[in-house]
Amino acid sequence: MTTTPGNEPILKKSKSWSFDVQRLFTSLAIAIGILFIIFGVRASRTGRDESGLPTAIERMSPANGDRVLRQSQIIVDFAEGYEATLFIDGIELPVTRLDELTSSGQQAAPGAQVELPATAVFDPGNFIISFQPQSGAMIEEFTQGEHEGKVNYWKIVDGREKYRTYIWKFDTD
Repeated sequence: MTTTPGNEPILKKSKSWSFDVQRLFTSLAIAIGILFIIFGVRASRTGRDESGLPTAIERMSPANGDRVLRQSQIIVDFAEGYEATLFIDGIELPVTRLDELTSSGQQAAPGAQVELPATAVFDPGNFIISFQPQSGAMIEEFTQGEHEGKVNYWKIVDGREKYRTYIWKFDTD
């Protein structure tokens, strides 16, 4: 308690909380802003959700709608246990399995150089099918414009007869 020089008590005025309209509107605006941020984050689609890829395809290049160079490599990476064939602009590309590339039929030694054929190549160890346009291939380079890629893929245990199809488009400059 505080006193004056004449020992009279000084009464302190307590701070009363009056209704403040500006503070109310500011609090409401902040709360609404936080709700919009939460809603925006929960409603957004990015990465795998946005790509629209089937669950059997982990990644691919070029992706649907991509713009690439004329000599760009096509790569489709599948989940474990899948095999595939590749079509570009309606042309089915012959597929060579990476494990069948040596003339003796045995796998190449680690680090050994292996000449890749001018076909689509399937790597059974990584479940990737790829194609590089090159001289001697069915497609030596991509012409300028839109191209359609298609993969027929199937679980190895189910067999080729139960294939599914994924189609995408990409552009070349």
